[in-house]
Amino acid sequence: METTQQKLKIIILGAVAIIVVFAVGLRIFGSWHDEWSGYNASTKISDGSCNIAVIPITGDIIPYAGADQDGSGNEMPPSTNPDDTLATLRGAENDPNILGVLARIDSSGGTPVASEVITNGFKNSSLPVVALIRETGTSGGYLIATGAKTIIASSFSDVGSIGITMSYLENTAKNTNEGLQYVSLASAKFKDYGDPDKPLTQDERNLLERDLKIWHEQFVKEVAENRNIPVEQIAKLADGSSMPGSLALENKLIDSLGDQETARTWLAEQLKIKPEEVMFCE
Repeated sequence: METTQQKLKIIILGAVAIIVVFAVGLRIFGSWHDEWSGYNASTKISDGSCNIAVIPITGDIIPYAGADQDGSGNEMPPSTNPDDTLATLRGAENDPNILGVLARIDSSGGTPVASEVITNGFKNSSLPVVALIRETGTSGGYLIATGAKTIIASSFSDVGSIGITMSYLENTAKNTNEGLQYVSLASAKFKDYGDPDKPLTQDERNLLERDLKIWHEQFVKEVAENRNIPVEQIAKLADGSSMPGSLALENKLIDSLGDQETARTWLAEQLKIKPEEVMFCE
């Protein structure tokens, strides 16, 4: 009986040993393959010498990756989408050589949800994030900046524009001149409201203005929370207008005036290292 139990234990221990050896070997092979194939190099942010990930927020902020060219082969202007931006942020967080993030902003905004997703990504990052507004950080571009721990902007920058717009160009007069007539075929009263080829009724306008009010108040609330400023104070500034960086500083929409060197100094203080040790990955 004892001999049978001992044999069984030996078999179990042998099986466990085989599994452990297999797992370790598989891990070693995987690491070797990633290095050999260049996979690790493609997923890492740092080249081994830089330690600050630079994430550009440029052009229109849209919910999906935009095309590089239009149908005629012309290059499209740069844009920003949450999937690519957050993928870069996660790569930075998982790279042991990366100590912080510089969000470099040149954007006048885009869709609210795409802007909010990126904002929350920066806000919840495990790394210190500094937002640098260069030319423009307005509307959704400014919202994204508020997700950073600090906001730096050029004195010549354009900042703010807290508000929502759904304005569009109505084509009804043009269509009438060209002999075109809009034929409404919708299963519900408001299904085709906001179509630029039909006049906007008062009821339809009321619906759109209702939604604009809700989104506007949410925008104000999120900026107030992210900046730790009373919502009433932000509401007074949220008339849709933008302002130069110096005035934005007076109104506490940003934390300081400066450039990338200012961001370097801030990161050095946060990381408790010398400014010359802050190296941007760009």
